[in-house]
Amino acid sequence: MFLAARPSPADIEAFIAKSASDGFSYTAIGSTAGDAPAGYVVDHNREFLGTGNEIFERAKQALREWKMFDLGWVELHRSDTPIEVGRNVAVFVSHLGFFSLNAARIVYVIDEPDRFGFAYGTLADHVESGEERFSVERDPATGDVWYDLLAFSRPNHLLAKLGYPLTRHFQRRFARDSKTAMLCTTR
Repeated sequence: MFLAARPSPADIEAFIAKSASDGFSYTAIGSTAGDAPAGYVVDHNREFLGTGNEIFERAKQALREWKMFDLGWVELHRSDTPIEVGRNVAVFVSHLGFFSLNAARIVYVIDEPDRFGFAYGTLADHVESGEERFSVERDPATGDVWYDLLAFSRPNHLLAKLGYPLTRHFQRRFARDSKTAMLCTTR
C-alpha cells in the first residue's frame, strides 16, 4: 500500500490486524525452500559474517530480533514478533518522499544445528508479490558463517509495475543494506 504521509503507530497496528485475515498474494508458498516459480525475478545474496560458534549464535539472535530491517529507510513493525509460522508483520518503507506499508506472513522456519532462519510471504496489501528467505548458515567443516538472503518477486501494485526500474533499485538496495546490517550486528 502506497501512502502520501507517514502512518501513525495506531495506523500500522490496524494495518497488521487487518492483514491477519488476508491471503497470500502468490500461490507458490514455501518455494524459497526449493525452486522459485516461473514468472518471478529471483535475487540471491550472501554475506560472510565470520567464523565460529559465537558469530553463528549472534547471527541467529540478529534474525530473531529482525536486525536485517534496521536500515533507517526500512522499518519492521513489530520487531518483537516471534519467528513462528503464521506470524504477520508490516514492512514500512520510506522512498523519495512517499511511503509504503507492506504486509507479510512467516511461512516456514528453519532451525537446524548449522542453519537458522525463516521465510515470509507477501500478503494482499504488499506492493510486491513473492517470498523472501532470511537465514544464517554455519559450515560444519570450517565454522564459516554466512547470511543468506533469497527472494522471488514481481510487482503486485500498479505503481510498482509502472516504476519497475525504481522498484528493482530498492530491492537491490534492501539486499545490500540488509547484508551490511547483519555484518555490523554480528561483529
